[in-house]
Amino acid sequence: MRLVFFGSPEAALPALERLLGDGHEVAAVVTQPDKPAGRGKLLTPCAVKRFALSRGLAVLQPERIRNDPSIKDRLEDVRPDVHIVVAYGQILPAPILFLPRRRTLNVHFSLLPKYRGAAPVAWSILRGETRTGVTLMELNERMDEGDILAQEETDIRPDETAASLEKRLAVLGAGLLAESLGRIDRLERRPQDSRLATYAPKLRKEDGRLDWAQEAEAVDRRVRAFTPWPSAFTGFRDRRVIVLEGRVNPENTGKSVPGTILSSSGEGLRVACGRDIYVVERLQPENKKPMSAWDFSLGARIRDGERFSG
Repeated sequence: MRLVFFGSPEAALPALERLLGDGHEVAAVVTQPDKPAGRGKLLTPCAVKRFALSRGLAVLQPERIRNDPSIKDRLEDVRPDVHIVVAYGQILPAPILFLPRRRTLNVHFSLLPKYRGAAPVAWSILRGETRTGVTLMELNERMDEGDILAQEETDIRPDETAASLEKRLAVLGAGLLAESLGRIDRLERRPQDSRLATYAPKLRKEDGRLDWAQEAEAVDRRVRAFTPWPSAFTGFRDRRVIVLEGRVNPENTGKSVPGTILSSSGEGLRVACGRDIYVVERLQPENKKPMSAWDFSLGARIRDGERFSG
């Protein structure tokens, strides 16, 4: 099948690799423009562009695809059977959505209609879901509201971060896409029930701020949901500290003020939450490398009773 692939981050790679491995003709890859990265702010290509160039694929990088009519002209010349979208990062206009004879298909990392939007993986963890999955849908002009073609479920593991869960869902979605393309003309289209919809808006840096007055389980979900980006953080001695890993300790904190560091050891920092304790195991102080919480406590000479601020 002749197709155009739209995708940008590493999470889109399993699908693109699977399409090539199954013998589909990827006539073009549309991805985000190169972006500044690192201390030198050098323009850096995304994961999909790097992979596409390594395979000799044609790459298009419109700054704003909705405002670039030349892209539609170039895709018309390709004459694709179908467009495949996996974490592209821009909304496609109708002339591009409806250009292929088999329309435009999207792999979404949730069980639609739950978690429509830009950050379904993080929000599913943050809201305490125990199951999630991937959805193959036919895109229309409304955000994540197209007809469902296929779905596959999976458990969310208790210690899973957004990064590790997204990696699993990317592979799961690639398999679902490959299997579905093999019977594309026999797939049944199921309209979404918008009454059941929930939303997963784009994450902001400030969303990662930890509230120690919450129970430890809520703190743990935020740490896992916001790893690796935008990261869960707290304040300590007027500096920001990113919390990378930890675990819930159901021990009652008594009358301790939330955020109080009750003790430190090789196991981590025991921090008082609303009713119980969160043990910080790994963290990253501002402008420093990640380290164990124990090493941080030794270097900073933390005293029992000091506090993390919200």
